[in-house]
Amino acid sequence: MALHPAVAAVRLGVRRELQRRVPGDAVLVACSGGADSLALLAATLFEGHKLGLRVIGATVDHGLQDGSDAHASRVVEQMAAMGADETASARVHVENAGEGIEAAARRARYDVLEQMREHFGAAVVLLGHTRDDQAETVLLGLTRGSGGRSLAGMRRAFDHYVRPLLDVSRDDTVTACQVEGLEVWEDPHNEDLGFTRVRVRRLVLPLLEDELGPGVAATLARTADQVRDDVEALDALADDLFEVARARDDVATRGTAVRVDAGRVAGQHRALVSRVARLAALEAGAPSSELFSVHVDAVVSLLTEGGRGREIQLPGHVTAYRDGSDLAFRRTRS
Repeated sequence: MALHPAVAAVRLGVRRELQRRVPGDAVLVACSGGADSLALLAATLFEGHKLGLRVIGATVDHGLQDGSDAHASRVVEQMAAMGADETASARVHVENAGEGIEAAARRARYDVLEQMREHFGAAVVLLGHTRDDQAETVLLGLTRGSGGRSLAGMRRAFDHYVRPLLDVSRDDTVTACQVEGLEVWEDPHNEDLGFTRVRVRRLVLPLLEDELGPGVAATLARTADQVRDDVEALDALADDLFEVARARDDVATRGTAVRVDAGRVAGQHRALVSRVARLAALEAGAPSSELFSVHVDAVVSLLTEGGRGREIQLPGHVTAYRDGSDLAFRRTRS
């Protein structure tokens, strides 16, 4: 019997990643019990065991829904029944520190996944984000006005994390689970229009498909790939410039979180200067999820135009100001 195209698509994405591993490597698969992550785990088990890899299924209970602990236990049983070499479950406390519940849950999830990776000695952690997730991320980024970084979407790989399904549609992961007889959990949060991402998924993208024709999600995801190389190159240059321009010791910073010598960035292209301004604001304590282009533009103005006495209040109770030839930061006074 021929392999179903949806199953083949998922396995191909996973195979490309796992071929870089050596026999005996441990691979951790983050699995919520939804279609995307179950399809990812099934493909990793099929491809990984052929290569002699140890596949570990891991689920995270965010504690945000009634019965979440029982659901986590079911996912553990399901992963074991699918053939995972080992399984793991962890409950996290999601503390919303002004960043929004989705961002707080994501931060808590990655923290515990990293702990799991270290515990099992896993070479890589596989995440089940699909092409549709990428399209949603691009649209959300555009609404925040975060420029090229928003168009670049999610990275295919970072640190020890890889997203092998960014070329695979959500329809394919759902179909793959149906073909393989996997019982899929439907997250109630995915139907809650109170979440911005859910509105993008349920209302905005379908409208774009209706009005502009099919393939919008694929086009947005492809655009992200095309832009990412440029964004990463500029980010690397900005990292180097920031290292040259920043003060490093307590005497130079005069007790502030970070200072940047404006003279060091003078004459540089705005694409680099804006990135340096953003890096400095982040290091001073401004949360990335709330630092928008309007904030960065204001810091760039301080950095390039000066203005003694001017202050810019940033998210995270951070104030940027000009101190002589330096861009400086301090905690915002209450």
